[in-house]
Amino acid sequence: MPSLRDRFLIYAAAFLRSLGIGMTGVLLALHLHALGWDVRQTGLLVSAGLAGIATATLLTSFLADRARRRTLILLGVLNCLGGLALVFSPAANGTHAMLLAAAFFGMINGLGRDRGPAYALEQALLPSTTTAERRTWTIAWYSLLMDAGLALGSLAAGLPFLLRSSWGWELAASYRAAWWLYTFLALASLALCATLSPAVEAATRADSAAHSAKSPRREHLPVVYKLAALTGMDSLGGGFLSSALVSYWFFSRFGAGEQLLGLLFFGARVANAISHLVAAWLARRIGLLNTMVFTHLPSSLFLIAVPFAPSLPWAVALFIAREGLVEMDVPTRQSYILAVVPPEERGFASGVTTFTRNVSYATAPAFAGWAMKGLSLASPLFLGGGIKIVYDIVLYTAFRRVKPPEELTRESGRQRS
Repeated sequence: MPSLRDRFLIYAAAFLRSLGIGMTGVLLALHLHALGWDVRQTGLLVSAGLAGIATATLLTSFLADRARRRTLILLGVLNCLGGLALVFSPAANGTHAMLLAAAFFGMINGLGRDRGPAYALEQALLPSTTTAERRTWTIAWYSLLMDAGLALGSLAAGLPFLLRSSWGWELAASYRAAWWLYTFLALASLALCATLSPAVEAATRADSAAHSAKSPRREHLPVVYKLAALTGMDSLGGGFLSSALVSYWFFSRFGAGEQLLGLLFFGARVANAISHLVAAWLARRIGLLNTMVFTHLPSSLFLIAVPFAPSLPWAVALFIAREGLVEMDVPTRQSYILAVVPPEERGFASGVTTFTRNVSYATAPAFAGWAMKGLSLASPLFLGGGIKIVYDIVLYTAFRRVKPPEELTRESGRQRS
């Protein structure tokens, strides 16, 4: 039976976690620069954190459906430890290896978007809290709240600047305050996950039987694996565009500081958040796949145009236009994936597709940092946008005839009428 309480707890936990991640995406590269790290080393640390996220996502894929609530609690503990590592990170060069290890095990997220194991598991739980017809809307609201958290977290990235300019704090102390806030938010999210009901632990037999009648088990696995491979391609492009490195590009190209960058990424996340509800509305009318592709392609073209902007306002406008479209494939893709598997395997399906995304996310930033240093500061924008365009074309070609169950039902109803 759908559980409104569990749904709201999942929403709240994701929102609090995303507050910290939004702040980290803006501040991480600037903090490491203040510690004496160059952009190549920063890209390596971002990759280390994303590699830890990918590893945890893979483990979650195979284990979480057996102990969902305990898995969420464990992930929250690791996030807290990652925050404490940032709090106590000294400037000495000899601590690079220690902070890289902390980034891996603490899943420090410099991407600026939450695509980790908790994200995968929470989305696997959400369909059991609603009906099939409301599934896309439920995930859209989840995505909206997460991006609202990322937006406010990006705004909170101005905290170090505020502490320095208004109260005269030293640079290191101002960043330490931000990381204490990150740790507190991770702890609060953990506490909410600990109060989820036992109903989240497994799908009911009735739900599983009803789904199996529509989608036999032998048919859904190839679809999941194909989607996992394609979403990995999409995320390879996204990994070149981590908020930490995009922030560094705006900082280097236009001299934008954390107070301006915080506002920029706040606006970007607001655009992301609004787009999720638009995506759910649009998917009802033109289908999930069409919504994914026909909004994602133009977002990549806007991105590629950003380096050609003659001034900061133009660059900001193009970047915000991109952000208003780029996330519309998120609730639609997740709804599609969760529609083609039985309820008791949703954790696996969500985890596998999120894992391939995280492997790509973890791989790309190190190359992006190298490209920014050795080729051009704008290299990640060109490479990321180009890869995403190829992904959209291949995705549409491969899946244009594959429909989720509710779309097949609606088509059948229209044909009978």
